[in-house]
Amino acid sequence: MGNVERILEEKGIVLGEVPKAVATYVSAKQVGNLVYTSGNDCRINGVLMMTGKVGSDLTIEEGYACARQVAINLLAVLKAHLGELDRIKQVVKMLAFVNSADGFVEQPFVINGASDLLVEVLGEKGQHARSAISANELPFNTPVEIELIVEVE
Repeated sequence: MGNVERILEEKGIVLGEVPKAVATYVSAKQVGNLVYTSGNDCRINGVLMMTGKVGSDLTIEEGYACARQVAINLLAVLKAHLGELDRIKQVVKMLAFVNSADGFVEQPFVINGASDLLVEVLGEKGQHARSAISANELPFNTPVEIELIVEVE
């Protein structure tokens, strides 16, 4: 067991199975030493943990919890692709979308759920550049969708 997996275990975080693609794409694509993930949502065992728009159907705190779960799912994708999460040199960039109610402008606070999880688990390697963007709709009515670019050893 690697260091990252040990940290996950100590924190009681379980990486689930990588969800099967719902369209024509792959979960992760590596180019040189960069891994690009496809967008992930907040599924647990194949079921969205919540649905709806942040700012009307969900609170910021609920959106934060969804974003945290997306980050856990992204780590599962990276583990499946890399075999070992300790191969992560650094998280370079996060692109995040929040299914937002009209007038909701606090997307960064929602996406902190994913950013905080990555730093909690990966330490300094988890710090990243980021965009947190409002979306008027997201696939399957998921509250959050996130993709990553990760540099690997």
